Amino acid sequence: MSEAQLDAPKVVQRSSANLTFRRLMRDPASLLAAVFILALVAFAIGAPWFAGWTGHDAIEQYRDTGLSPVGLPVGPNHEFLLGADQLGRDVLVRIAYGARISLAVGVAAALAASFIGVTIGMTAGYFGGWTDTVLGRLMDLVMSVPFLLCALALVSVFGPSLWLSISVIVFFSWTTIGRVIRAETASLARRDFVQASRSLGAGNLSIMLRDILPNLSVPIIIYTTMMIPNSIVFEATLSFLGLGIVPPTPSWGGMLAEAGANSIYLVAWWLVLFPGLALLGSTLAFNILGDGLRDALDPKGRRVKRRRKPAKPVTEG
Repeated sequence: MSEAQLDAPKVVQRSSANLTFRRLMRDPASLLAAVFILALVAFAIGAPWFAGWTGHDAIEQYRDTGLSPVGLPVGPNHEFLLGADQLGRDVLVRIAYGARISLAVGVAAALAASFIGVTIGMTAGYFGGWTDTVLGRLMDLVMSVPFLLCALALVSVFGPSLWLSISVIVFFSWTTIGRVIRAETASLARRDFVQASRSLGAGNLSIMLRDILPNLSVPIIIYTTMMIPNSIVFEATLSFLGLGIVPPTPSWGGMLAEAGANSIYLVAWWLVLFPGLALLGSTLAFNILGDGLRDALDPKGRRVKRRRKPAKPVTEG
């Protein structure tokens, strides 16, 4: 081996996960969103610590210190860092416990909706024919059902609860990823590697799980991530309308609904500002992270900015 070959730089083969991570690290917006999400998760996990540090419980009312002599909630101070609500409860502690509800509902509903959508979408796209027709019409039927009307009907029968909120969110969320997976599966089912597996005697279930499903990992990851903020907003909407989490359990949507009752937010701006910022920041962070994951996992699909050609100088004739 010559000295030139010894001095040549070694070629390092990187895995797809490593390349995806490197692309994601070069996106400052995605990094900031990931840091915010990690901080939000730590904030939700540390909710009991915040309750112990402040000495305030999430549902206990502190009317002597949380309300003014005229009965109005006190603003942010050394004892109530984010103020108190109309019943004298600590807003900071309630936001921390509300983050637990929002993250739990968002992640659980997104995973359940993704599982249902991937299963139905793969089945419809792989088999085609009457199976695709029936499942496709099922997706159209679900998408045509009014969200609030269905939620009101279910709550009037079963009553508001956490599991009912998750069920309603899952019912209205799986069709989006189901349509995408159906189209991708229909395209992959005609590829040569699928035909080769079928010619070697592989069954339908084996082909779907071993050959097609790994090629669907990118859209599954992206759409599952994008469904988390939608689920958080759905939960907040249900709680705001009184159809979700039952009070006094804290939730961001319920806190906004309580602030709107009797227009108390006109004299207590913090009751709307801080829960609203928490809801806005969490949904925005998950959406930005989802966009970053899409660009990192599928770099060919990124928009390429065209460089403008420099104008040619005009010569006088």
